[in-house]
Amino acid sequence: MRILLLFCLFLSLGPLASQRWSAQKISTLAAARFPAAVQELRDFVAVPNDGHYPEQIEANMDWVRRKLERLDLDTEVVAVNGIPFLLAERAYHPDQPWILFYLQIDGQPADASQWEQTDPFTATLKARGEDGTWQAIDWPAADAPLDPEWRVFGRSTSDSKGPALSLLNALAILQAEGKVPAYNIKLILDFQEEMSSPQLPELVRQHPDKLAADRLVVMDGTRHVSNLPTLTFGARGIATTTLRVFGPRQPMHSGQYGNFVPNPVFRLSKLLAGMKDDDGRVLIPGWYDGIYLSDDEKRRMNNVPEHADSIAAQVGIARPERVGGTYQEALAYPTLNVRGLKAAYVGGAARTIIPEEAIAMIDIRLVPESDGERLLQLLHDYVRQQGYHLVKGEAPTETERRTYDKLAALYGKVSYAAYRTPLEAPIGAWLDRALTNVFETPPVKMRTTGGSQPISPFITTLGLPAVSVRIPNPDNNIHAADENLRLGNFMEGIRTCIGILLEEL
Repeated sequence: MRILLLFCLFLSLGPLASQRWSAQKISTLAAARFPAAVQELRDFVAVPNDGHYPEQIEANMDWVRRKLERLDLDTEVVAVNGIPFLLAERAYHPDQPWILFYLQIDGQPADASQWEQTDPFTATLKARGEDGTWQAIDWPAADAPLDPEWRVFGRSTSDSKGPALSLLNALAILQAEGKVPAYNIKLILDFQEEMSSPQLPELVRQHPDKLAADRLVVMDGTRHVSNLPTLTFGARGIATTTLRVFGPRQPMHSGQYGNFVPNPVFRLSKLLAGMKDDDGRVLIPGWYDGIYLSDDEKRRMNNVPEHADSIAAQVGIARPERVGGTYQEALAYPTLNVRGLKAAYVGGAARTIIPEEAIAMIDIRLVPESDGERLLQLLHDYVRQQGYHLVKGEAPTETERRTYDKLAALYGKVSYAAYRTPLEAPIGAWLDRALTNVFETPPVKMRTTGGSQPISPFITTLGLPAVSVRIPNPDNNIHAADENLRLGNFMEGIRTCIGILLEEL
């Protein structure tokens, strides 16, 4: 009878015999799977993924949905205002918690003319030459060794198809070994993250039951500059605005009208120059209100292994701005960034004119202590205080042109708020255990990242603690030409996800 009871107990535990594997076993299984994973990445990158185009969303959704269903996950497409999200889930243990994984599938638009390869969506394998440049190499045979220093170049290799496939390949390894995660899982796949996920807050409001979980793991973002395994406990929010300064009704000849018609480029330049001092601090009154870093907070955030001088050398500048005492402290403050400028023509198309307008595209990275709407209002107030009349439409009316010397327009919005999970939260301790088991050393734990993620709706509406698991190499050129993913990071990403999936809460 006792033997029978023990046997029944063993059966009842069933899949929960998913105690963590050793670091060596995880590494061995990931290495065996890795050639197939690299081929999957190559195939996935070949599917263009600009979230502005419904047909590209559909193609990516079909591709990844097939993968999820092969992993025995139940999938469902949920649309909000015509924009689809893909949800997947599997209940492995009736009495265990649920973990929700957030995966970004779309990528930034890609201008092929700026890439050092024919097509950003044709994944290209490259090795670094003796002169430091990246040179394309042939894809090796399926059974040939892969150098961890090689990189796959292509749009979304790092941001964020590589991280998504790290998780899916980890699940495939568990499936092949007859293992299951130590808890129940849900996945949400977002196809418009690079557009600030405009429908995500409404999705969370409409379907809290479908997304209900105990913790949220974000599979997005770049590692710390050391390229060590990284956990990030927060992300900035983002607000964007466009500042347009108007000049004459149409472009004017600079010879006939120079010294008579004001040039809007100089006016815009003066506005922008007045927004910051030489140390990079925003001069607009009230910009940093509500932000105070205690000595203990500074100590904890500066435990991250980095040095400002080495970061400056890595990015090619002589002196960083002085918004914070260190790089980590700088991340605790809202930014004010000019992300694009436009006026008249340059290069071979340049002509001798006074342009009709000058445009600055601005983004503001938000921290939890700063309200995006308030900062946008401060920007409006600043422009008015410089003597500008702000027009409501796309262009000034004739009455406004005759009445006001300085004319401008500001169009802005808050896309999503910042979030921050306490470093001492249980989700952090759980992920720390998992990564420490895999890499046999604790991961870097960052208080926040400089980038933005659309995670705040999960926190404000569902109350989920969230942490981002970072996989890509920090020098990956995300959002720019020649985006890439180091093969060693991709391999470590798969190992990371195996460790997380098998780590009990």
